Amino acid sequence: MKNVTDSFLSLGHWPSAGSFGFNTDILSTNLINLSVVLGVLIFFGKGVLRDLLDNRKRRILNTIRNSEELRGGAIEQLEKARARLRKVEMEADQFRVNGYSEIERKKLNLINSTSKTLEQLENYKNETIQFEQQRAINQVRQRVFQQALRGALGTLNSCLNNELHLRTISANIGMLGSMKEIAD
Repeated sequence: MKNVTDSFLSLGHWPSAGSFGFNTDILSTNLINLSVVLGVLIFFGKGVLRDLLDNRKRRILNTIRNSEELRGGAIEQLEKARARLRKVEMEADQFRVNGYSEIERKKLNLINSTSKTLEQLENYKNETIQFEQQRAINQVRQRVFQQALRGALGTLNSCLNNELHLRTISANIGMLGSMKEIAD
């Protein structure tokens, strides 16, 4: 190992007369070494670097394209949602207006039907009252007639004796006979 180190150190002392060797003076060789390293890196690394940058550029462009497509889709969905919202709002307004008019129409129908029902009930009530009045009047007439008949029968029975009974029968027969003569 000592031989290898000695050979590198001995290379540093060779004169630079057209031969290749290492200069161990750090200050004078730093720029040259850096430029050589950079040249080698650029020469061999530019393809790799270019591929890395191209891949990165493609990924960024794909991401932007995808973002634009998603943005376009989102805008389209937003417009569809707004259109649906406007349609639903119009339908809601129409339902609201129709609902109010329907409520008013049903209210008027209910009032009219209730009024007709009340009128019919009033007519039934009046007919029932008239019927009950007529029935009461007929019952009173029937009782008065029955009482009058009882009174007449009682009067006839108390006043009627055989002689009066025979005279009434003869008078009635006479009247029937005279009616027969008039009719002939």
